[in-house]
Amino acid sequence: MRRFLVMLGAVAAGLGFAGSAGAQGVVRGSHGDWQMRCETPPGARAEQCALVQNVAAEDRPNVTLLVIALKTADNQSRLLRVVAPLGVLLPAGLGLKIDDKDIGRAGFVRCLNTGCIAEVVMDDALVNNLKSGQNATFIVFQTPEEGIGIPVSLNGFAAGLEKLP
Repeated sequence: MRRFLVMLGAVAAGLGFAGSAGAQGVVRGSHGDWQMRCETPPGARAEQCALVQNVAAEDRPNVTLLVIALKTADNQSRLLRVVAPLGVLLPAGLGLKIDDKDIGRAGFVRCLNTGCIAEVVMDDALVNNLKSGQNATFIVFQTPEEGIGIPVSLNGFAAGLEKLP
């Protein structure tokens, strides 16, 4: 069973870092191609930090993704949240390959005026794949036949994830 498909839709209600197309929060550091950004979400008692990377499809610069890795507020789970542009085919979900290994698909949990959000709980297998991989490719669909692969560098992901408060 592909563990990428484990969803936590209820957590999507606290969107924090997915509120706009650009990454929010104050940059606290960089880890390879990832930035550590921190902010205090409305109503929260403490600052929340996330690893963030904003990328565009190589052949379609208007197709961008905001990729966010963070811990839940209770520090019990790690989430991978991806904000895709409006206009993606929602039933097709978001695909993921790591170094050409098909990891699976995740469904979109909601759309805002800035994009549509897919979110998964990162189990140990997914974390290990992301930490040991060189490149991830997220796949969004504009039609059932047309998947667009968007490359994401995993350079610095392992170090950044270890430093998440």
